[in-house]
Amino acid sequence: MRSRDVEAALLSRCATVARERTGSALDQREANVFRLAAMVVQSSFPREAARLMQASEDYFAAHPSERLPAHDVVTRGWVTSLPRLHGRLSQTFRYQ
Repeated sequence: MRSRDVEAALLSRCATVARERTGSALDQREANVFRLAAMVVQSSFPREAARLMQASEDYFAAHPSERLPAHDVVTRGWVTSLPRLHGRLSQTFRYQ
């Protein structure tokens, strides 16, 4: 899968989890992307950010060694860039 395809799939999962009260991260990649996504949109979309962060924290409670620094999330290609992540999520959340 190309990095943009991976990013699109993860953004879709972010949108789904941000809408649900009981969403959860399925793996390390999702948990780290949810955490990063929550941080970049928290001032504009606090409810969605809280849900993403909770899904991430639930995963890390069971897998604490899988939490990565933001830089590693970008380096692995799970997120293209933080400004792009913010822009794409803001657009998605604005039209939910």
